[in-house]
Amino acid sequence: MAFQFEAMVLPGVISIAPQMYEDARGSFCELFKSALFQEQGIPGHFSQINRSVSRQDVLRGLHYQLLPSAQGKLVMVVKGEICDVVVDIRQGSPSYGRWLSVSLDARQGRMLYVPEGFAHGFCVLSSEAEVIYCCTAPYVPALERGIIWNDPELAIDWPVRLPVLSGKDALYPRLRDAENNFRYAPVLTEGGQTAE
Repeated sequence: MAFQFEAMVLPGVISIAPQMYEDARGSFCELFKSALFQEQGIPGHFSQINRSVSRQDVLRGLHYQLLPSAQGKLVMVVKGEICDVVVDIRQGSPSYGRWLSVSLDARQGRMLYVPEGFAHGFCVLSSEAEVIYCCTAPYVPALERGIIWNDPELAIDWPVRLPVLSGKDALYPRLRDAENNFRYAPVLTEGGQTAE
């Protein structure tokens, strides 16, 4: 298989490792195959693709977009290395307020799918990083929201102590004060069991 998919500790968040083909010329890998991704619960269509270039110690986040234009994101690094962070903000979720972090770098090519209902952010670990993220819905400025990166109740263990922030990111509220219209809805299996 061209990809290895791994369900992460936060339900719906998926790590994707593409198979890398290397020889004397360099390397090659596939980044996306609609049918394979859909089999893993990842949308097969993205409405918008963004590119972000940031220098070391820049921290972007924690961002999300309200319903009805919530965004799922497929995040990949094409240059450098980042610490990628995801927070469950679905009210009523068993994992509400829990976070996870993963290292993503261009050499290994690992990607992360972040579904709707999760806040997302990253900080740059290398001298520079170029990040591509494919979004399931277009950007709508009026619905953009965020959570302050150092919310003491989340206690995210960022690998940078004095990050470089945008003015907007520096002013976001704590999770408990942030506008949020996501509600947890458990999925029931045919046998009536709860499944994510």
